[in-house]
Amino acid sequence: MDFSKQLQKADEAVRRRNFDFAIELYRQLLDIEPDQGEARGGLRQALKKRQDAKKGGNRFLSAIGGAAPLAMAKTLRKAGKHEAAVKALESYLAVSPLDEDGNLLLGQSLEDAGFYRSARAVYEFLAEIAPGRAEGLKRAGAMATRLGDHAKALEYYERALQADPRDQEAIKARKDLSAEHALSQTGSERVQHSRDQIKDKEGARTLERAQRMHLSEGELREELGKLEARYQAEPPSPELMVQMAELNVRLEDPEAALDWAERALSYRKESFEIASLAGDLRLKVLKKKIARAGKEGDEAGAEALEAELRTFEIEEARRRVALRPGDASLRLALGRRLARAGDPDGAISELQKAVADPRSKREAQTLLAQCFREKGYFDLARREYEQALEGIQGVDDRAKEILYNLGAIAESENKPAEARAFYARIFQVDISYRDVAARMERFR
Repeated sequence: MDFSKQLQKADEAVRRRNFDFAIELYRQLLDIEPDQGEARGGLRQALKKRQDAKKGGNRFLSAIGGAAPLAMAKTLRKAGKHEAAVKALESYLAVSPLDEDGNLLLGQSLEDAGFYRSARAVYEFLAEIAPGRAEGLKRAGAMATRLGDHAKALEYYERALQADPRDQEAIKARKDLSAEHALSQTGSERVQHSRDQIKDKEGARTLERAQRMHLSEGELREELGKLEARYQAEPPSPELMVQMAELNVRLEDPEAALDWAERALSYRKESFEIASLAGDLRLKVLKKKIARAGKEGDEAGAEALEAELRTFEIEEARRRVALRPGDASLRLALGRRLARAGDPDGAISELQKAVADPRSKREAQTLLAQCFREKGYFDLARREYEQALEGIQGVDDRAKEILYNLGAIAESENKPAEARAFYARIFQVDISYRDVAARMERFR
């Protein structure tokens, strides 16, 4: 399924201030794929901008209107019904989008449901609206770590420590990530400590200062100047280039950071960590250009950059798979990108490999089914949906999605009794799910 078109339409609607339409598009996409981080993040921004446009509205009435779904969400979460809690929280946040506790609870519920990309998007939104709240920053760091974005994770933990310098959880996470990153740069499994990478005492002192919990802009620039002086005086060092890239990230200069990361990659073409850093920075630079074009009203330029971004996302996903072909999560990510880009055959090839890993199996099966259905192979789509349904306890949001699609396939094959049976399983537990009530009426 080509998600990119729906995302593009939603983003365009936000730019044109048609917030209600954008919100509906984001919700439709999340009904199909709850762990779509871009849609989850886009929904947060659209809700915020809609509220800003209304200049806050009647907050008292909003609080009353949202009290019931908030209370329900807390009850559902305690009962372990995390996907249902997510749905209730989204209903609450639709009227109170800037509620910090509500957003934190939504992120936690998404985490509990295993939707880590969506959880990260919510925590990053919380970090945006509550930059002084250490808990949201720490959870954003934890999700970035889980998803392999260590550079961004370090940034969030540093910001958490700016908010609360004594937070022991953030101190430990920052220390562990710094040591792990220093170790990974050499590619040697025999190195036991990050100090083994430093050939002289001055280098050790520089690394220690660069890895402190938080430095002022002046201190960061001082460290960068020292590293640049070493770069001029010493033989080319990819490790030094990566350190300069990371300092530029912290100085919010992604263009300079990208330049250093790509230089490092030219020396270590097989390094997954450096390649990932360079890829993440390229994505950040492109998104920054898109935002600038949108702000300046350059719609044609923004559209061209968005097309470039979508192409690069696929190229980057392919590059990571080539470096780590046995990583099913990378295969799944590439398959998802290809499906969104309208290449079901390419997506199927990657998703069939991702199915072998239990951690990515269910999501890969669901995406495979969508691709088979798009190609008209309804029997294959049905088989994947049915296999993905196995093992799901009760009728949670993922099960509703699968049952709904099975019903739609049965309808397309002119099997009304079978279609009604699938829809009825949703209708019994959630009459408001999509248009299932209307579909049941057709089969009365």
